[in-house]
Amino acid sequence: MSAMITGTGWAITGLAGGADLLAPGSDNGPAFEPDRDITGRGLRHKDRASRLALGAAERALRTAGLLDADLDTAAVVVSSNFGNLDTVCDFVDTIDADTVTEISPIRVPHMSSNVTACWVALAHGLRGPNLTLCSGTPSGLDAVAWARALIAAGRTEVALVIGVEPDTAPVARLHRESGADRWLDGAVALVVESSGHARARGAVVYAVIRGYGRTLDSESAVRAALSEPGPESCARVGLRLGAGPSDAYPRTLDLTARLGRCSGALGVLQCAVGAEYLSAEPALDAAVLAVAGGPDNEGEAGAVAAVLLESLCGRKDSDGGPES
Repeated sequence: MSAMITGTGWAITGLAGGADLLAPGSDNGPAFEPDRDITGRGLRHKDRASRLALGAAERALRTAGLLDADLDTAAVVVSSNFGNLDTVCDFVDTIDADTVTEISPIRVPHMSSNVTACWVALAHGLRGPNLTLCSGTPSGLDAVAWARALIAAGRTEVALVIGVEPDTAPVARLHRESGADRWLDGAVALVVESSGHARARGAVVYAVIRGYGRTLDSESAVRAALSEPGPESCARVGLRLGAGPSDAYPRTLDLTARLGRCSGALGVLQCAVGAEYLSAEPALDAAVLAVAGGPDNEGEAGAVAAVLLESLCGRKDSDGGPES
């Protein structure tokens, strides 16, 4: 059974949404501003990453038509490498100045790297699997693959995938010390559903998550992602997301060139842009390839991940039945 993207939600400072990245310069509405657009009860004492993630999550669930649905068994998968670093630094500074006696036990859970995923789950009653990935630049694509794996394993039929990186003082310091001058401040979310669940409720499908690969170099990661649905997908890729060779693809879009370092949010951003690209042309029988990791402007030279997204048009579900 396939995993399908049925909603996207954007909460990125300076962007109105994915259309700003696909068609720069177009009038796509007001740009997102955290202080203006993320307000409400209970947000005051949450870290910036959690507030951004909550904003993106609500928008994605609303887009998918699931904001008020019963999502008791739904999963949350968050990708963030810096996440609540500001909270951890604040605690360390407090301990250094006043010892542990000044730390409230109530706030200790806020230091967990999984706190953002937990806040999202609590806000929307998502009681299924809950996890956070912090695996470098490929982390966002890994999160999308984890959502697909949870659905394939029968652990859930709906997963909320969020990529978030905040612009806080500790994060800015780390970026500057490693030579960066621009970095992301925001979150993006995807609603991922099983084909059966999406079909049963008549959901609009943005894209199908068709392939995934994770290796030590981009060439083999791409080859692994393309090999799942079959070699014909290589010829059908209409958009490649990520730095790398572009001569084999009609269009290549490097989101870091526009947004700066995206770190753990990059892969989720790529899939959100890819899903919106495919959904803009519902009759388009095409594919999007997202690639993240390897030697990049974040100084990483480790693993590379790749995810293949396809349009719903003309595709078959893994059980042999039609997807539309």
